[in-house]
Amino acid sequence: MTADVALDDINKQIIEHLQRDGRMSYATLAKTIGLSEAAVRQRVQRLLDGDLMQIVAVTDPLTLGFARQAMVGLKVNGDLRAIADEIAAIPEVDYVVICAGGFDLLVELVCTDDEHLLDLLNEKVRSVQGVIACETFMYLKLAKQTYAWGTR
Repeated sequence: MTADVALDDINKQIIEHLQRDGRMSYATLAKTIGLSEAAVRQRVQRLLDGDLMQIVAVTDPLTLGFARQAMVGLKVNGDLRAIADEIAAIPEVDYVVICAGGFDLLVELVCTDDEHLLDLLNEKVRSVQGVIACETFMYLKLAKQTYAWGTR
């Protein structure tokens, strides 16, 4: 679907402004970029429909009752994509990346407490066919989280 949307300079400007302030109004965005409000609204909708961007509320999980976060390095045997898809379907998983190096997959988990994390690792993550090793890195404090890396 993304092939239908051109990532021209105007669309890049829209993305960059919305990365800094996802609540920016169409009117403000239009004035900043130099287009009509209707044109900006259409472009934003095409970017959303084409899966080139999302507009979401980013929170600190601790403030919402998720006291335990962890990054889990997985070594797997088999089809990396299929295993990544199966892990990604677990509701508490918010990030999955196929990578090179010491691990085949990196998986971020968001849990309510240590018991929840233990259940999740034991019953869901480690039980996925092909998972052969699991190393858990517990988060102590979120020092930085940003999504404003711009465009190229």
